[in-house]
Amino acid sequence: MTNVELARRAGLTAPPCLRRVRALEEAGAIESYHARLSAPALGYGITVFAMVSLKSQAEDDLRAFQDHVAAQPEIRECHMLNGEIDFILKIVAHDLQSFQTFLTSKITPAPNVVSVKTSLVIRTSKDQPGIPVDGA
Repeated sequence: MTNVELARRAGLTAPPCLRRVRALEEAGAIESYHARLSAPALGYGITVFAMVSLKSQAEDDLRAFQDHVAAQPEIRECHMLNGEIDFILKIVAHDLQSFQTFLTSKITPAPNVVSVKTSLVIRTSKDQPGIPVDGA
């Protein structure tokens, strides 16, 4: 959306709207801008969530696993959890065979991994990026 369109929707003129946007960027409230790409249109037909348990939760071991994950473009999200599972990963793949290859060559042999449980996404009913803005 252009600044002019944003200003129109916000009931402002363009210059003060741009100043407010820049202030939000500088304050860290706006972290980035990006295009939302269609995974299926780009040949990524499946999405899988992988629940990973590690042998050790020592900081160096956690960092080694996170560094390994960061180097894998198929892993789109990585969240450390509390409880029985240490990490949940969101992984995209072209098809089931390519996911299986990725799993056995990049995830299960990763540093400190003791187990991986996977769940294939059947249907997505909500996929909304960002956070809710409450108008305050």
